[in-house]
Amino acid sequence: MAYTEPLLFTTPHSHSPRARHLHISAAVPTPTPSPATTPRNNPAGEHEHSAAAAAAASMVVAVRGRDDETGKLVVVAAGAGDEEDGDDDDEEAPGDAAAVRSARDGVAVFAEESRRLWAIGAPIAFNILCLYGTNSTTQIFAGHIGTRELSAVAIGLSVVSNFSFGFLLGMGSALETLCGQAFGAGQVAMLGVYMQRSWIILTASALLLSPLYVFAGGILRLLGQDDAIADAAGDFTLRIIPQMFALAINFPTQKFLQAQSKVAALAWIGFAALVAHVGLLALFVSVLGWGIAGAAAAYDVSSWLTALAQVAYVVGWCREGWTGLSRAAFKELWAFVKLSLASAVMLCLEIWYMMVLVVLTGHLDDAEIAVDSISICMNINGWEGMLFIGLNAAISVRVSNELGSGRPRATMHAVVVVLAQSLALGLLAMVLILATRNHFAVIFTGDTHLQKAVANIAYLLAVTMVLNSIQPVISGVAVGGGWQGVVAYINLGCYYAFGLPLGFIFGYLFRWGVRGIWAGMLCGTALQTAILMYMVYNTDWKAEASQALERVRLWGGQHEKLPTIDREEPR
Repeated sequence: MAYTEPLLFTTPHSHSPRARHLHISAAVPTPTPSPATTPRNNPAGEHEHSAAAAAAASMVVAVRGRDDETGKLVVVAAGAGDEEDGDDDDEEAPGDAAAVRSARDGVAVFAEESRRLWAIGAPIAFNILCLYGTNSTTQIFAGHIGTRELSAVAIGLSVVSNFSFGFLLGMGSALETLCGQAFGAGQVAMLGVYMQRSWIILTASALLLSPLYVFAGGILRLLGQDDAIADAAGDFTLRIIPQMFALAINFPTQKFLQAQSKVAALAWIGFAALVAHVGLLALFVSVLGWGIAGAAAAYDVSSWLTALAQVAYVVGWCREGWTGLSRAAFKELWAFVKLSLASAVMLCLEIWYMMVLVVLTGHLDDAEIAVDSISICMNINGWEGMLFIGLNAAISVRVSNELGSGRPRATMHAVVVVLAQSLALGLLAMVLILATRNHFAVIFTGDTHLQKAVANIAYLLAVTMVLNSIQPVISGVAVGGGWQGVVAYINLGCYYAFGLPLGFIFGYLFRWGVRGIWAGMLCGTALQTAILMYMVYNTDWKAEASQALERVRLWGGQHEKLPTIDREEPR
């Protein structure tokens, strides 16, 4: 039989268009001949029917993707439309985004991609702000107990807890690559298995990090911290060990939802958890008078409420990605561990780099003013960072989804749009900092000497704002593309082999003080950003898209060969 329209199949996972090729072998029924078409009356008829039967018996069809109106999978013969598909660089892959050929096309692509990016990035940024608020409110309530309690909670959260937070978040970031590309490739049922593997790996990692919490007091004393503060901080960190294990559940679940762009739930859960946390702090600290033990209890309970709420949403409303607990989660863990470790190293090298800035500043002559001025600038930079963490997650989702869907041009469009917007926001932040450099420190201190010290280094904060608007976004592209291992080496070289020694030379040998340390470390950030920009500029997105499904197979621990987007020549 002949088809004049594309054949449509219904599939629950054909959420994004991409091309696959299937060989279909089937018995072709012989039609009942009429007198007008018998071999005697039509000598060529038998030959034509035999040729048609042979062609139908070994037909190659291309899975073009989902029909926008019906939601069905479009399957056409692999040569259909091949006449217009050339071998030049402008060849449009089946289901890929259209090429930008005019200013109007560019505006349309920019608007649509911006809508997609912010639809993912804004809820994630709000969720991160709520998490930031959880830490801040814990310190606020601790400050009303006493100064020693405030110092203990601040050290416990900013040093010990922040260390484990960065490591576990990095380990969980492997899921951004795997879940994002698997979702784009239509392997939606595997997302739940990947998430369970990540639960196992992060729980084991939290167990290995537990001694850091148990012996935090002794470690802080060895680092020169006051004995009373070290003991109080050690007691607090010992009590927040359950919160670390909540993160081992929280982060994989979060990445599972992000990969499917189901981020509105994360925003609402984060907001509800913040409100609940404030209520628990008021109850445990103010009403019951439990002191920092009450603050730790509230921190643990609210963290577990967040994790369990996310799991409940996954089980109840993500039926395609969650098919129940699976023994497959315990298989092939090593391939998953390798990518998780690469992600953790990449992220931790970035997080800890700016922490080293504060440590180096603390050894200058006028250490108190130097540390306070840097802390004020880092606080301002941290609030801007919340926004770009959202964009980091958004572009990671967009890149991994589009690569998994076999849409290289759409991937490139997403990268270009997010870089343009991030740079514009960074430049705007720079202008605001320079315009208010003599005034914004008033928010934090009434000391005129400290305000002047902040104003003297405000231009470095302005440059940092620009670099930190681009760098996290490029890191998100790297996570979406699965480049964590390469970026980890780049971070190690640029940050710790170049930027850190340069900052030490400028600050101590040239005696430029805090400005020299910060300027040297900014050179490391600038070098890392330049290298990653070069990598992105020279990336062959078609090759990345072709490798995406194979990457899911290898890192996800699957032995069977997954379909790729490579087109097969018609025979």
